Amino acid sequence: MLMDGFDWDDGNWPKCGKHGVARNEIEEIFSGIVSIFPTPGRDESERRMMAIGKNDSGRAVLVVFTLRERNGTRLVRPISARFMHEKERLHHEKQIAGAEENSAARKR
Repeated sequence: MLMDGFDWDDGNWPKCGKHGVARNEIEEIFSGIVSIFPTPGRDESERRMMAIGKNDSGRAVLVVFTLRERNGTRLVRPISARFMHEKERLHHEKQIAGAEENSAARKR
């Protein structure tokens, strides 16, 4: 995902930090392999998305975020973040594996 940085302030950081995920752990997932999905059922002026990725220690993190443009830079503004539950993580990994298998089968 193309971005120039993160938009942190007193409005979004407390909401993200209350689930025990540190700022650097949130930022780490965007520097690796990340799955991004639209959030369902949102009717807002600002489009929200979910990102699922792993921090540097390998823990799965789910981040709800929006993108903001400021002075020609594209910023990720985290809205909420938490570590994924085991059941969620396993489901996500199964979905990724299935998508990779389907992609490999189409290439043959």
